[in-house]
Amino acid sequence: MQRSKLIIIPVVVLSMMLAIAAFLFHWTIDRIYVPEGQSLQLRYKGPLIFGDRIQAEPGMWAKEGQMGILEKMRGPGRHFYCPIWWERKLVDDVVIKPGEIGEVTCKLGKNQEGANFLVDGDIGHTEYKGVLRKVLHPGRYRVNPYGYTVEVKKRIDFTSGQSQKVAGWVEIPTGYVGVVTQLSDNQATGVKKGVQDKVLPPGNYPVNGREQQIDIVEIGYRHSTISVEVKHDELGETVVDENGEPQISDPRSGIAFPSADGFPIHIDFTGIWGLMPDQAAHAVRTFGNVDQVEKKVVLPQIESICRNNGSEYKAVQLLVGSDREVYQKTCLDQFHSVLDDKEITLLYGLVRHVYIPKQVREPIQRAFIADELKLTREEEQSTAKEEARLREAENKVELATDTVNADTEKQVEEAKAGGQREAAKIEAETEKLVAAIDKETEELKAQAVTILGEATNEGKKMVEEAKSDRFRLAVDAFGSPQAYNNWYFATNLPDNVELNFLYAGEGTLWTDMNKANGGFGVRGIIPLKSDSTAPTQQRPTR
Repeated sequence: MQRSKLIIIPVVVLSMMLAIAAFLFHWTIDRIYVPEGQSLQLRYKGPLIFGDRIQAEPGMWAKEGQMGILEKMRGPGRHFYCPIWWERKLVDDVVIKPGEIGEVTCKLGKNQEGANFLVDGDIGHTEYKGVLRKVLHPGRYRVNPYGYTVEVKKRIDFTSGQSQKVAGWVEIPTGYVGVVTQLSDNQATGVKKGVQDKVLPPGNYPVNGREQQIDIVEIGYRHSTISVEVKHDELGETVVDENGEPQISDPRSGIAFPSADGFPIHIDFTGIWGLMPDQAAHAVRTFGNVDQVEKKVVLPQIESICRNNGSEYKAVQLLVGSDREVYQKTCLDQFHSVLDDKEITLLYGLVRHVYIPKQVREPIQRAFIADELKLTREEEQSTAKEEARLREAENKVELATDTVNADTEKQVEEAKAGGQREAAKIEAETEKLVAAIDKETEELKAQAVTILGEATNEGKKMVEEAKSDRFRLAVDAFGSPQAYNNWYFATNLPDNVELNFLYAGEGTLWTDMNKANGGFGVRGIIPLKSDSTAPTQQRPTR
C-alpha cells in the first residue's frame, strides 16, 4: 500500500504539470487575436507524423482535412490554431469608399469554355475563374486574397471611336440619360451584346467596365445655326451698306446657292431639335453620340433642303411676297420628315435672314419706298381730315359745355328762390301753429284754476258737513243733547281734580261758597277741552 501511494503521487503531479503546460501552450502559442478591420487566413499543413497528407485539388480551395488554404476566413476576435499544423496570416479587409467600386477577379475554380471571361455569382459563391459581373458597392468586405483580387476604381473613361464612354462609379446628372453598351452576352439575364434600348435615368450606378460601358447623353432641345459671316468694324459693330443691309465678308459662309434667275443667294437658318429618352439609344447605336447627330444629320440636312428648294425660286420671290412663306414652310416640312425618319425630334426650323444681291434688292426697295411714301401721304391727308373733325367736335363740346353751365346756373337760382319761398311759408305756418298751441295752453290753465278752486271749496264744504254730522251722530247716540254734554264734560275732566263736599243748610250754600275751604258749600268752575266746536261751559257742582 505504501509503495502504491509513492507511485500515484508522482503520476498525479506529473499529470497536473502536463495539464498546466498544455493550458499555457494553448493560451500562448495556439492563441491568435484578430483585431477589427482584419481577418484570419488559414492554411492547413497536414499531420506531423501520423495521418494522411491529402493535398487540395490544384486551383481549388482546400476542404476540411486537406492540405491547403481554406476558403473561409475567421473574423475579429480570439482564435486557437496551433502553428505546428496551421499557417496563420492576418489579412486587411477591403474597404470601398463612396464614389468607388470594386472589380473582383476570381483566381480559383473551373476554367470557362470559349472566350467568355465574366463570372456570375458573389465572393465565396463562384464556380469558375474570371471577372465577376457583380461589382462591390461602397462598404467593407472580407475577401480571401488567395482566391480573389479586388481592384478599387472610381469613374473610368473610355474612348470608342468618336464617342466618350464611362464605367466604374457612374453619375448621370439631371437632364441626361445613360445609354448602356453591353460588351458580352449575359446568359443569366438574357441580355445580348450591343447597345441596349433601355436607358438609365439620372442617378448613381456602379458599372463593371469589363461588362458594360455607358454613354451619357443630354436630353432635350438644342439649336443648330448656319449663318453668314458679315463684316465688323473695329468696335465690333456690323458693317452695313447705304440701305442698312449687312455686308458679307465670306461668300462661302452660310447656306449659299444660285436662285432660279442666276443671282447668288445666302441664307441664315436655325433649327431647334433634340433627343428624347426613347431616342437616345438609337442615336448612339446609329451615329455614335449627340455631336455626331448634329454633324452627320442636322447640319447637312439643313444645307441640302434649303439649297434644293431655294434654287427653284427667283431672287425677288425670296425677298418679298407669299412665295417666301411657301419656301419657309416647304423647308420646315421636309426637315421634319427627315429627322422623324432618323428618330430625331424637331421643334422648329426658321429661315432667319435672306441676303439678296444689291442689284436685285435696290429696285425692289425703291419701289417699296415709293409705295410707302404714297401710303404716308394718304395717311397724312386722312390725319388732317380727322384733325379738322376733331377741332369741330372740340368746339361743339365747348359750346355744349357753356350752354349746360348757363342752364345749370339758372336752375340753381330758381331752386334757391323756390326754397326760400317754401321756407318762409313753412315759417309762417309754424308761427300760426305756435300761437294756436299757446291759446289752447292758456285755456287749459284757466280750466285747471277753475277746477282746482271748485275742488277746494267742495272739500271745505264736505269737511264742515262732516264735522256737523259728527255732533249730530254723537247726540243721536246718547239719546239727548244733555246726555252728550254730560259725557263730554266727564271725559274732559283733568286727572288731578279735587272735589270738596260741603254741607250747608238751606239758603246758605251760596253764601258759604265764597269761603276758601272752611265753608259748607263749593263752587266749581271746570273748563271744557279747548276746541273751536265745543264752548267752555260752567256748571255748578254739589
